[in-house]
Amino acid sequence: MIDSDKTPKRGDALKQTVLDIALKLFSQRGYFNTSIPDIRKAAGVSTGAIYHHFNNKEALAKSLYQSLLQQMDEKIVEASESQKGFSAKSAAIIEQLFELTEQNPVSMQFILLAQHREYLPNESPICSSAPFQTMKNVVSEGIDKGEIKNMDHWVAATSVFGGALRMMNLQLDGVLDRPLKEYQQQVIDCAWRSVKQS
Repeated sequence: MIDSDKTPKRGDALKQTVLDIALKLFSQRGYFNTSIPDIRKAAGVSTGAIYHHFNNKEALAKSLYQSLLQQMDEKIVEASESQKGFSAKSAAIIEQLFELTEQNPVSMQFILLAQHREYLPNESPICSSAPFQTMKNVVSEGIDKGEIKNMDHWVAATSVFGGALRMMNLQLDGVLDRPLKEYQQQVIDCAWRSVKQS
């Protein structure tokens, strides 16, 4: 799971254990090849304990997905709020995204690469989730303040963060031969050139 500064409450410890095991098994075997008995056995808990927190496997997967997105969004918000101005905010977000990918590849793989719509049909697309809205909001603020070109906000957000997200996918797929940190400044420079005022 993505590291969080929040200490789990006592009653949440078992739920968190189940989520951690589900993440591991979903990533290793896939959602459809993982059963509740598989999760129960690996977590060392009773079936009743799992169903106490989750109605079914879909509810478990939904809870996992939403929890990871929330943690990712908290990290992105924290990174952007620690900086002033669009250039510094966007660079801090890219740095945070790369750190999350390097430190929590299983979590980021589940967030970015899993085909959630196949088993969570009622979930909004990933691009509508809170972390992506936060990134778009940073870009919109930059446009509104005249720090970057006046252009369609989605086009601008894709220009700024699309390259970073693609590099993260390449890293998760094992394509890159160096850590993301070594590509970071080039990615930031390209993102800035795509939207800076002429």
